[in-house]
Amino acid sequence: MTAITTITRMFEGTSVNRRIFRAAAAVTAAGILVKAVATFKEFVVAGVFGRSDAMDAFLTAFLIPNILINLISESMNQALVPTLVRVQEKEGRDRAQELLSSSMLWIALFLGMASCGMAVFAKAYFPLLASNFPAPKLELSIHLFFALLPIVMITGIATNCTAVLNTFDRFALPALAPVVTPIAIVLGALLLSGRLGIWSLVYASLAGALVHCGLVVWLMESHGYRFRLRWHGMTAAMREVAQQYGPVLLSGLVASGGLLVDQAMAATLSAGSVSALAYANRFVTVFLLVLAGAVSTAVTPYFSQLVAQENWEGCRHTIRTWFKITAMVSAPAALVLIAGSHLLIRFTFQHGAFGPADTKAVAPVLAMYAIQIPFVVCSRVFYRFLIAMRRTDLILYCGILNLFLDIVLNLILMRWFGVAGIALATSLWTASTLLFLWYWTWKLLPRQAPEVP
Repeated sequence: MTAITTITRMFEGTSVNRRIFRAAAAVTAAGILVKAVATFKEFVVAGVFGRSDAMDAFLTAFLIPNILINLISESMNQALVPTLVRVQEKEGRDRAQELLSSSMLWIALFLGMASCGMAVFAKAYFPLLASNFPAPKLELSIHLFFALLPIVMITGIATNCTAVLNTFDRFALPALAPVVTPIAIVLGALLLSGRLGIWSLVYASLAGALVHCGLVVWLMESHGYRFRLRWHGMTAAMREVAQQYGPVLLSGLVASGGLLVDQAMAATLSAGSVSALAYANRFVTVFLLVLAGAVSTAVTPYFSQLVAQENWEGCRHTIRTWFKITAMVSAPAALVLIAGSHLLIRFTFQHGAFGPADTKAVAPVLAMYAIQIPFVVCSRVFYRFLIAMRRTDLILYCGILNLFLDIVLNLILMRWFGVAGIALATSLWTASTLLFLWYWTWKLLPRQAPEVP
């Protein structure tokens, strides 16, 4: 029996799994297109800037805005969606709109305050983040960071609008909208780099983020929810969101600490190590966003509905089905990426300023990073179920464990493998994440059926 036939039979049994499969297929198709364009963007950027000091500075500058978006906005999505679905089902669209408007105002304030705070203290923490950068390179990183900060607010709002669209089965177009950003960066690198240098990537990133945000806001309004920044008081639903938001936010903060640790440790190694880590991670990120992202996006609203209805048998069946599907898809993908890491780097990046020595440095980092793919993709099923169960405290505990493991494993493995050891450390702690989330998922479900998927 082929893998495709097996997967097909798995989701034929229930309407929920069929709907999840359609949603996942739509998000995957859109994600593949977006990531294909993003990969082409990396090809163009590598040819123009290589592993230069300017590229190191840009990647370091972009790290904090990305962390703020993931930390603040993604945390709000995870806290908001289960409550928004419950309010819409039990109290109606008007109450759900009020909750959405209050949450949007709250998240906009958080994003604005966080951006201002990080800007004020930039000159204090950037020397720690890029401890091995010479003074001109460090100064460039800080200037690029200031220019990129508006992306935090713009992309944060776009992310929340996308999550809201998913709650009423709108997946394909919201997942396709981010394609405008890599397109803008390609155009900026090709047309403006000669005059503006690395600043061409900054202006292109800002333009792409703005267009992306405008598209998803328009889509959300066209499907029934209005974009309003208006406070409707601390209602019971808003209190529930706030209570869930705290642990998820802290968990995201801990996870972001891991990214900063990896970045800082890579900066202590030889020149170009930060870029090597970033270039290698680009390919793994494509797989994770296409596979794990599609599964997370698709199962979130349906887990929220099943939990709101207390349909535990439906939860159990959905968890088993999607654990098996994600394992069958992600494990072969990881093996292919590991085996073909050198060829992939050589054929995509090795041109212009990116030479054979750069390929030799980046390929083993890619292979080590790719080990994490099945662990991350499979863990998304359990993670989203725990979010729907409003057990965000468990997500926080898992994040603390991961940060501890990341630091310890980095210190050990980077001595043996250099920057590739940092990538291997990441893959190893993702395995512990899967075990942690698996255990707590089956512990929380009523024991009416076998616990192991």
